[in-house]
Amino acid sequence: MITLKNVTKEYTPGVAALDHINIHIDQGEFVFIVGDSGSGKSTLIKLLLKELDPTDGEIFVKGKPLSRIRRRQVPHYRRNIGCVFQDFRLLEDRNVYENVAFAQRVTSVPKRRIKKNVPRMLAMVGLASKYRSKPRQLSGGEQQRVAIARALINQPAILLADEPTGNLDENTAWEIMKLLDTINKRGTTVVMVTHNLKIVEVMRKRVVTLQMGNIVSDEKPDEASADAAAEFFANVQIGGVNDEV
Repeated sequence: MITLKNVTKEYTPGVAALDHINIHIDQGEFVFIVGDSGSGKSTLIKLLLKELDPTDGEIFVKGKPLSRIRRRQVPHYRRNIGCVFQDFRLLEDRNVYENVAFAQRVTSVPKRRIKKNVPRMLAMVGLASKYRSKPRQLSGGEQQRVAIARALINQPAILLADEPTGNLDENTAWEIMKLLDTINKRGTTVVMVTHNLKIVEVMRKRVVTLQMGNIVSDEKPDEASADAAAEFFANVQIGGVNDEV
């Protein structure tokens, strides 16, 4: 699904933000990327989004090298990748429905399909009753759920999450993590950057640790760990989220 082969990224010649990184992520995996500030976490996300190009090495997504994607083809490439950020990045003058619909309008999805897809997605994230609300009328957790719905509306194979719980209180953060876990269980590959080690510990997913641009550990969970995480999430409630959608 995602492969980085000997990838280096330098912002300044001779100073590597990422230094000869090698990693493979299978379809359907949930992977945490952790590390101190400046370790290269956000650079990795930007490379996967093709906001940046590597200085050296190659990145493959679904078997295709990103170096062969021309600039005019980048929007099409990003349709297969959803992205969620710490600061939500919603359109403040648009309501919830319009924020989610926007992701399909810019990719020329027919109106009749948008009218069908948006309510379904809002139901999935528990915001069916909030479709007319503006972002300023929502809590932080609700705004992040709008962002997740927008990221998933085009049914991407991959969801990149860059500190998605960074601006949320603890209870709301767990609601968002349960939602991301549910999305992953439906087959979406999730790559999440976080500094919240408690979330990492409880979730029991694969953890890749970066330090000064290098991978210093790559740990995969065992079956018992996965069962413990599932038991934890059984007690986390998300107001209005429809797990059956």
